[in-house]
Amino acid sequence: MRKHALLIALGFLIVLLFAGSAAHFYKLSFVSFVEKKIYDTRLRLTMPKTQDDGIVILDIDEKSLKAEGHWPWGRDKLALLLDKLFDTYGVAEVGFDVVFAERDTSSGLAVLQELARQQLKGVPAYQSALEQIQPQLEYDAQFASKMQQRNVVLGYYFNNTGSTSGALPAPVFAPGTFQGRPIDFIHADGYGGNLDEFQSRAASAGHFTQSPDEDGVVRRIPMLIEYGGAYYESLSLAMVRTLLGNPSLKAGYGNDDRSYAGLEWLQLDNLRIPVDRTASALVPYRGFRNSFRYVSVTDVLHQRIPVAELKSKIILVGTTAPGLLDMRTTPVNEVYPGVEAHANMISGILHQDLKSRPPYIMGAEVILLLLVGGVLSVLLPQLSPIHGTLASLLVLLGMVALNILVWKYGAIDLPLASFLMMVSALFALNMSFGYFLESRTKRQITKLFGQYVPKEVVGELSEHPDQVSMAGDSREMTILFSDVRGFTSISEGLDSKELSLLMNEFLTPLSRVVHKHRGTIDKYMGDCIMAFWGAPLPDERHAYHGILAGLEMHKALDALQPRLKQRGWPELHIGVGVNTGRVSVGNMGSEVRVAYTVMGDAVNLASRLEGITKEYGAKVVVGENTKTAAPEFVYRELDMVRVKGKEEPVAIFEPLGLKGAVSEAVQEENKLFHQMLRAYRNQDWDQAELLLFNLQQKAPDTKLYHVYTERIGYYRNNPPPAAWDGVFVFKTK
Repeated sequence: MRKHALLIALGFLIVLLFAGSAAHFYKLSFVSFVEKKIYDTRLRLTMPKTQDDGIVILDIDEKSLKAEGHWPWGRDKLALLLDKLFDTYGVAEVGFDVVFAERDTSSGLAVLQELARQQLKGVPAYQSALEQIQPQLEYDAQFASKMQQRNVVLGYYFNNTGSTSGALPAPVFAPGTFQGRPIDFIHADGYGGNLDEFQSRAASAGHFTQSPDEDGVVRRIPMLIEYGGAYYESLSLAMVRTLLGNPSLKAGYGNDDRSYAGLEWLQLDNLRIPVDRTASALVPYRGFRNSFRYVSVTDVLHQRIPVAELKSKIILVGTTAPGLLDMRTTPVNEVYPGVEAHANMISGILHQDLKSRPPYIMGAEVILLLLVGGVLSVLLPQLSPIHGTLASLLVLLGMVALNILVWKYGAIDLPLASFLMMVSALFALNMSFGYFLESRTKRQITKLFGQYVPKEVVGELSEHPDQVSMAGDSREMTILFSDVRGFTSISEGLDSKELSLLMNEFLTPLSRVVHKHRGTIDKYMGDCIMAFWGAPLPDERHAYHGILAGLEMHKALDALQPRLKQRGWPELHIGVGVNTGRVSVGNMGSEVRVAYTVMGDAVNLASRLEGITKEYGAKVVVGENTKTAAPEFVYRELDMVRVKGKEEPVAIFEPLGLKGAVSEAVQEENKLFHQMLRAYRNQDWDQAELLLFNLQQKAPDTKLYHVYTERIGYYRNNPPPAAWDGVFVFKTK
């Protein structure tokens, strides 16, 4: 066993790698990706593919829109719909997978009331007639009255934008209910609710917020969402509760609340709803699309459907019309009506056909990974290739069989990807160990050349030399320039040795930032770094990574300042310019020397943008193409400029941070500045100056505001022409 010690040790490292991911110490994205695909495949293979006749989807489809008019319809029509459903068809319950957030003004009542207040104020006949017909034109009141004393469940949604509208129902769990328990509830910052008039009359309401996984696929629905410390139920849960007479909802924590804190299920009378660590339930898709009966709303309004087909049914009102945008990606169909996902959940709760992935599964997965992986790590190095292959196949088949049995008969979603990939990795390690030993010389050469050219190029040349071309190529890329401000004066105060040490001290962390964000360092030009994204390896998010690198360079330099001060060196500050555009990339130079680099107009503009950062006091300045290619950030538009060497003006922006990470105060200040910019370009100097005054009260040291204050003072005395385009011309680089 001693001669296999290195191989066994490497095997244990692989086991620990997968066990650590299963224990959520970190996330292996490829394992998560494979796990989702396995889940989808297993679901499609085992779903019953039957129809639940107890639930009917009342569809706002193309047929209904053509017959009744475009959506939203008048609330008088929806009031009529409720009468038809409850009085004519005798349905058990109606749930709306739509939200009624705005008042209905389609009756024209507001216009008539305005006439009564203005032109016809002194006409008694008109006032009397209006008073008589007003109840018939108050469509919202009609709709609200039809909900009363009926099993009507409204839908609403939560958001993370902080915006709120309408009214929320009462939460099912009060704030503090789950305090101290390790439950990762989905948190919302805002909501879009129904009008209070409707919410107060409806029997209940539930959110129809769906929480897709990272790949955009809806596999689960949050049964509870936390907002403002309280907890609100889903539309499917609210409909089941209403159907059962609104019994209280209880939380289940396993065998003993005091010994086990994880939430495992929600209890509703004798119905149990298993949930995961986020209080979400797996959607029990019965089959492919149309696993429930769809009925056009217009057919119900005109009573074209036999009464027996809807009597005592659960009705879900939703839409499949493409223009109303309620389609989702699910494991069973790429284009799937969102309303049918809720129907599946209602059916699963009522029939108790729900799969579970309780919190304790994490511990079971970790233990199994350690046991199976540990045995294979010791066993495989001592087996021949044939016996090792057979042993690995048997373990893989055994794990797959166990997984299917637990899914089918235990209704538990046991993870499988980590087992499959761990066993495969251990097998690959043992089978290829000799190959890696033989290629040690090749790796040493790769490491040597990696000191001189980008490691991505060396890696591709080493692995696939026939697929890599160093010839010039035209690509859409992002280029970054960073430069130390006032470096000339700084360097004059240092001797050559100290200057060299200082250069290494600040170029090293900045270069690491570029590499961290998948960038390639083109060259160092004194105190300047030039880097690019999108080559040699393609990068679809090159603009995003370039901006992230630019912002993080400043953080890296801030962290370096104490060390500089300790050594008696001055503080360093940099400007960063980032631009995106089509450039030529490849080996360029002469017969004497070549370099892998980029050339083009977009490169020149990136350099100019870096140069003008100091003019605006901005840390990072990006071009308009970069802003468009990276919408994940919040930007401040700085100016429209004409840089030296270019005739066409360009818009320049300062990235303030990623969306969701920028404070409300900064966003409000940014909005105020953009208002000022519009006034400035409209030559409304008074308004622009007033807005600048307010901005300077908030941030008196912001150089940008002083720049525009000076410009406005100049233009007051030297007015620009009427056709002025607001462009500022830079005469220097």
